[in-house]
Amino acid sequence: MPTYRFENTETGEIFEKWMYMADKEPFLNENPHIKPLIPTQMNVGEVGDWRNKLTSKHPSWNDVLGRAQKMPGSAVKKL
Repeated sequence: MPTYRFENTETGEIFEKWMYMADKEPFLNENPHIKPLIPTQMNVGEVGDWRNKLTSKHPSWNDVLGRAQKMPGSAVKKL
């Protein structure tokens, strides 16, 4: 569930509320004095190629791929 930021236009209070996405519109309709705020921070996960993460953080991943490669009819290749 996402956390949304809101402002109470009557008091100027800025607050966060944790709710389901489907609950946001009904909440705003029931509370006309509340307005949603645009998120100030965009969270970005990791940057880079997934192969580098697997081989540097989990060197045994190639061992797992090697075992899968031995299975009959497997198209798996090591990194």
